[in-house]
Amino acid sequence: PEEKLNLDDSQWEDIHVVTGALKMFFRELPEPLFPYCFFEQFVEAIKIQDNATRIKAVKTLVKKLPRPNYDTMKVLFEHLKKIAAKESVNLMSTQSLGIVFGPTLLRPEKETGNMAVHMLYQNQIVELMLSEYSKIFGS
Repeated sequence: PEEKLNLDDSQWEDIHVVTGALKMFFRELPEPLFPYCFFEQFVEAIKIQDNATRIKAVKTLVKKLPRPNYDTMKVLFEHLKKIAAKESVNLMSTQSLGIVFGPTLLRPEKETGNMAVHMLYQNQIVELMLSEYSKIFGS
């Protein structure tokens, strides 16, 4: 049976609980939202120097994702964009959201010695997808 979630329950009043639950959901998936086989391709795309070419490369990769991943990503990033738009109130910039969600949404299948480098790219990919949402997810 499907478990019903009562969001009026007092435990959900603290926004950190809700955010923690969302991050945990994505962290507990058998495979990250950005599938493992796409990790290196996204890293290569974010390394592209020319901004327009970088956006185009990320958009191309996003379009290749399995449909459930794409649909979930589109809704999630649309939501995160709304959070970033209220940065003056919640102090969550696209950069902060990249730091928080980058390692949760995309990571290599095998952890290697260059984790710090990966983290930088993970953050940058999320940041780019937020700042260029309309270009990446637009028609």
